[in-house]
Amino acid sequence: MNAYALAVLALAMSMDSFTVALAKGAAVRLNPGQIVKNALTFGMMEMLMPILGWLGGTAARPFIEQWDHWLAFVLLGILGIRMILGEKNDKPERSANHWGLMWTTALATSIDSMVVGVGLAFLDVSIAAAALSIGTATVLMSAIGMYLGQFAAKRAGRYAEISGGLVLIGIGIYTLCKHMNWFQAA
Repeated sequence: MNAYALAVLALAMSMDSFTVALAKGAAVRLNPGQIVKNALTFGMMEMLMPILGWLGGTAARPFIEQWDHWLAFVLLGILGIRMILGEKNDKPERSANHWGLMWTTALATSIDSMVVGVGLAFLDVSIAAAALSIGTATVLMSAIGMYLGQFAAKRAGRYAEISGGLVLIGIGIYTLCKHMNWFQAA
């Protein structure tokens, strides 16, 4: 795999995290340190998952492909619904940066990277270079997404949070439909 293909792969793998980060930035006011912390969390998860997939190889492939879309659909749907309903909390920054929620979101957006890692096991590619590229792209795209989400929230307020929730649900539905082959013409 050449450097160009690796860069395109890394960018493609970071887009789910970018979209979730955009929604998160719109939902909650984050200071620069929180943006960095969240972006690094998303990046670490996106970097770890292809390595795990690569290590699992063909043995895990049927199970992962069979269930990854359902897991992403459920996790992103729950997070989207929570955003739309607007959690009542006196400390929204604490809630939005809660360790469990942040890691669950990062996991939900990185499941497809595990499947990519399984595929990379059959190619002549350095898994370390691929994982590092994906992780780096995700950190950058997540930080940009949270920053842009903050800007959108200032302009759109509660509508940005509802839109962010709808985007998360949309990603979950798209992932499910894509894996169930519901996009194919009849």
